[in-house]
Amino acid sequence: MSRQRVSKRAPLPVFRRAVVDSWRSTFVWTLALAAVLLLYLPLYPSMNGADMRNLISSLPSELVNALGYEDILSGPGYVQATFFGLLGFVLSTAAAVSWGSSAIAGAEESGRLELILSHGVGRVQYALETALGIMVRLLWFALLTAVLVLALSSPAELGLEAANVAAVEFAWLGLGYLAGSIALAVGALTGRRSAALGTAAGVAAAGYVMNALANQNSELGWLRNFSPYSWAYRNDPLAEGFDLAGLGLIAAACVLFTALAVWALNRRDILG
Repeated sequence: MSRQRVSKRAPLPVFRRAVVDSWRSTFVWTLALAAVLLLYLPLYPSMNGADMRNLISSLPSELVNALGYEDILSGPGYVQATFFGLLGFVLSTAAAVSWGSSAIAGAEESGRLELILSHGVGRVQYALETALGIMVRLLWFALLTAVLVLALSSPAELGLEAANVAAVEFAWLGLGYLAGSIALAVGALTGRRSAALGTAAGVAAAGYVMNALANQNSELGWLRNFSPYSWAYRNDPLAEGFDLAGLGLIAAACVLFTALAVWALNRRDILG
């Protein structure tokens, strides 16, 4: 009597492999984010003195606005200027771009993508699960930083509200995933990791620069319409709460580039 062996494939294999294989880099990025928050946020009481006020007032207003320091003397403004608008933005973007450029283009260059696709994994499935992997890792960053920011709010005299922290975390998460989805899409279109890295990093940097120029010169305010950075932070979510219009723009762009990655990977000749 023969026994029939039934094998069941575990769900989301690409997603699980992406998350497991990148645990070291995720851990390093986690430590970096935590270190920045634990270093900078407790400094706020000492930064909110007369000397700092005099220093800010002595700087040209154009420079203050370009750097986003116009509200740095308030608790929400300080957290926005030092973390979510600068160091946190750089770290989350760098992580997302690294993951996004490696997911398709990096895998194709190494030959791993061809091997995976030849073992019954569909192209649409691969693209969507790698995108999910980027989103989930960024979501972990958002949860971690939200807990740390709220924990430090009272000791550091920041005066932050939980709802507003949630608002800025949504904006920060969306901004990071947008960079990752651009890297994913360019990687799927070109198969070149360097192109994916350069394009996604360039778009993120351009968005930051356009927002800075718009803050510096009112005649350049139209640049905010093309800046994802401005979409995320134009209404100061840490002070004002959720900006549904800005979040909607970011979400639409994320969906667009994720769909582009799926379409591009599905049409390209990978297996030769």
